[in-house]
Amino acid sequence: MRTYQEMNYAPIALFCYKRPWHLQRTLEALEQNEGAKESVLYIFADGAKPNASPTDRENIAAVRRLIRQNWQFREIIVNEKSENQGLAASIIAGVTQVVNHHGRIIVLEDDMVTSPYFLRFMNDALQCYADAPEVTAVTAYIYDIPNLPETFFLNDPGCWGWATWQRAWQLFNPDGKYLMQEIAQRKLIGAFNYESTYPYYQMLVDQVKGKNDSWAIRWYASLFLENKLALYPGKPLVENIGNDESGTHAGSEEFYRVRLAAHPVQVLPQPLAANQDARAAVVAYLAAQNYMPPLWKKYIGRIKKMLSLNANTGK
Repeated sequence: MRTYQEMNYAPIALFCYKRPWHLQRTLEALEQNEGAKESVLYIFADGAKPNASPTDRENIAAVRRLIRQNWQFREIIVNEKSENQGLAASIIAGVTQVVNHHGRIIVLEDDMVTSPYFLRFMNDALQCYADAPEVTAVTAYIYDIPNLPETFFLNDPGCWGWATWQRAWQLFNPDGKYLMQEIAQRKLIGAFNYESTYPYYQMLVDQVKGKNDSWAIRWYASLFLENKLALYPGKPLVENIGNDESGTHAGSEEFYRVRLAAHPVQVLPQPLAANQDARAAVVAYLAAQNYMPPLWKKYIGRIKKMLSLNANTGK
C-alpha cells in the first residue's frame, strides 16, 4: 500500500445552503487537514426557496461570498443552484456527479468540523479497501465510546463525514417504500434499529410518508439489506455542530457531542466482517439514551403486522 504522502487524493464534495457561521468553521477545519492542499474540493451551494425570508436570502448570499474566498485547496469547483433543490436531491445528484467522474468521493455537509487527521483516514481507507466489494463506505463519525478498536466494521455507512466508491454508490436505492417493506418482510427491523435502541426504521417510514427528506436513511437501508460493511475509526474524526436547531434535520446536540481524535487513526487490513463487540458497545450507548422506549417497540410490532397483512392481500 502506498504511503499517505504518495497518495492520489480523493475529491471532496461539500454541501451547503444557508448557514455561513457553520460553513466557515467547516472550511477552516478542513483547510487544516493534512492533504487539503492536494485535494480538489467541490462545493454544492443550494438556492433559495420561493418563499424564503429576507434573512434566509441574506444567509444564502453570505454563504456564496464565503465559498469564493481564497481557501487553500488544490482546486475549488463551485456549483451554485439558482433554485432550491432540497438536501436529499442536492446530495444524491452531487455525489453521483463527482463519484462517476472520479470513481471515489469524500462527502461533508456545512456543519461538519473535522479533525486534522480526517482526510488521512478517509484516503487511507479508500485506498486500502478499494478492491474489497464487501466494503462500501468509510465513515469518520463515531459516538464518544471508550475502548473501541483502532478501526472496525459495522453494517451502517454513516452520514456525517463519509466516503465511498462508484461501485458502492451504484447500490443506493432511492425507493424508500421498497426498502421499508424489505426490512420488515425479512424481519430485520430490530437489527436495523440496533437491537431496538434507536428508531432508524421510523425515520425510513417517515421518509416514505414525506415527513422527512432523508437521503441518509435510504443509503443506510440500501447497504444494510445487501449486508455491506463500512469502516469506522475508534475515535471520532468529525463533529456535527449543526444540532442546534439551525439545520434541516437538527435536534439536541448533547447526544452527538464528541472529542475529536488528537492523533491519526491507522488503517490496516482486517477481517471483512462486522465487529460484534464494537456493535454491542454502540448498542449499549444508544440504549443508555433511551431513544427506543416501550412505546416505540409496540409501534414497530404494529408496522410488522400491517405489512404482513398487505403482503397477504396483495396490496
